[in-house]
Parts: sequence; structure tokens; C-alpha cells
Amino acid sequence: MPQQDYSAYTVTDHHTWSVLFSRQLEIIHKVAYPNFSPGLQLLDFRTDLIPDFNIVNQKLKTLTGWKIYEVPGLIENRLFFEKMLHREFGATTWIRTPEQLDYLEEPDMFHDVFGHIPLLTDPLICNFLHGLAEIAAKHKYAEAVVEMLARLYWYTIEFGLLLEDGRLKIYGAGILSSIGESNFCLSPKANRVPFDIEAILLKPVIKDKFQNSYFVLDSMNNLQGSLLMISEKINAFSYAS
Repeated sequence: MPQQDYSAYTVTDHHTWSVLFSRQLEIIHKVAYPNFSPGLQLLDFRTDLIPDFNIVNQKLKTLTGWKIYEVPGLIENRLFFEKMLHREFGATTWIRTPEQLDYLEEPDMFHDVFGHIPLLTDPLICNFLHGLAEIAAKHKYAEAVVEMLARLYWYTIEFGLLLEDGRLKIYGAGILSSIGESNFCLSPKANRVPFDIEAILLKPVIKDKFQNSYFVLDSMNNLQGSLLMISEKINAFSYAS
């Protein structure tokens, strides 16, 4: 895999990161999963500078044993889970232009790095990701199984919500890194439903608009605790097919 060329970032790139970082943190600081902001601090993420993957990896190795690696963009689901089995998480290194601040068709490094990487400091998140990868490996990365696991990843790690002390909190990186989705998912217009593994396994992902359903966990401990049931449900679906 190619590595991040940190010296290639321009002043404009760092400024774009700064604008996105500052305005997004202002919006989500009260509604983000409680371990998100501490994750930013543990990794020394700065408003004014794009994170250096080498430095981030040194810190992640000490904290949870995970590492990030560069990907050119979206990668196939099988490779994604194969790498996560070894506690490796892919992230893009390119950043949007100033004209693209509010919307991108394909995730850039702000989504990948700001949205996802701080939560790789959280053992509950890390164990869940590794658990999904173990299920994929157990089924020898069968296409149907990988597709179901990708849906679980999408409706949790990308677009998951949490009920924390009676208040909705965001832990999905696709929401944490999006100004529009952050506002929408907590609004009266959003359809929020209880976390339901079987419903998620059968639900296709939505990539071109706001989610039509957000699955809400009643405890982050239940995310890791759901792995056994996820495995059982996938076994049942696989046997039935």
C-alpha cells in the first residue's frame, strides 16, 4: 500500500482541514459519543494541521494496537475486512477542495480521519470491528456474508446512534464528519429505530442521500455484545441460502 506523502499537502489543504474541523466540532461537541472528543485529544489532532499517519499510528499502537493505512478511495469489502482482521483500518489521504466543503460523492480524508480514527482509541469500537472481521474470516469471506457484514458496519460504525443517559449521541463516522447529516439525524424528520440485527442484515445501504433509518443502540456495551448474535444470524441466513 502507498503511504501518505505529508509534504505534498498545501497551505490550502491544511486550511480546508481547519475549516472543516472547527465547524464540525462546534456542531457535534455536545452530541458526539462521549469517547469521541477524548479520542481527538489522545491522538493530538489539531485544528490547523492535517494529521500525520506516522504519528497517529505511533499513538494508536500504544492505545489499542490498531494502525491506519492509505487507500486510494473506496475499496472492496473483502479487502476491508481482511485488513481489519489484522487491526488495520484504511483511510484516504486526499482532501476535498474549498468548493466542496459541504458535499462529496466519495469520502475524503476528513471523513475517514476525523470521523473514524478518534474512535479507534476506544476498545469497544475496536473489538466490534475486529469481531466483524473474525466472522468474515470464519466464513472464508463468502460474498453474501461479507455483504451482510458491510451492512452492519454501515448502520453502526458509519451511521449509528446511541442513547446515552436518555440523550441521543452520534457515534457513526458518516454523521460525525457531515454537517448536514449531523443536523438531520437528530431532527424530528429523521426516522430513528431500535438497534435490530436482523433488520440491518436485510437492509441495503444508502449512499446518495440522508439515511431513511438510523438504528439506535441503548448502550455502547451492547455493540460488542451483539457479535455473538450477529454470528448466529449470519449462520442462519447462510444455512437457509
